[in-house]
Amino acid sequence: MKKTIILCVDDEKIILNSIKTQLKENYGNVFLYETAESATEALEIIEEMMGDLNANLIVISDWLMPVIKGDEFLIKVHNKYPQSLKIMLTGQADLKSIEKTKKEANLYKCIRKPWMKSELFSCIDSGILLI
Repeated sequence: MKKTIILCVDDEKIILNSIKTQLKENYGNVFLYETAESATEALEIIEEMMGDLNANLIVISDWLMPVIKGDEFLIKVHNKYPQSLKIMLTGQADLKSIEKTKKEANLYKCIRKPWMKSELFSCIDSGILLI
């Protein structure tokens, strides 16, 4: 069975630590967990992980990040890994950016910060069936 990687991308370390802790508490060792503090770092991690493993990919990304915003990042991920599950977790994104990401990156869901764990888990549980 294919392993699934969950990559969390946010420029705030405290957010990354919180999401990763919540995911590990809920899913245990079901998934591999990675974090990145920028879209650039995330793209490097994806290249390395997907090159080494034949894996499914779930990306949970913030929108407002320096250099490359979340919508641009998720579009890049989609262009290379169209079967990946893309989730935006943000308090900043405007409707136009969300719609662009839905159209150009097949965004699965946008969850507003502060998020509820149950909403995040439900999104992953339903989305995993699609990849």
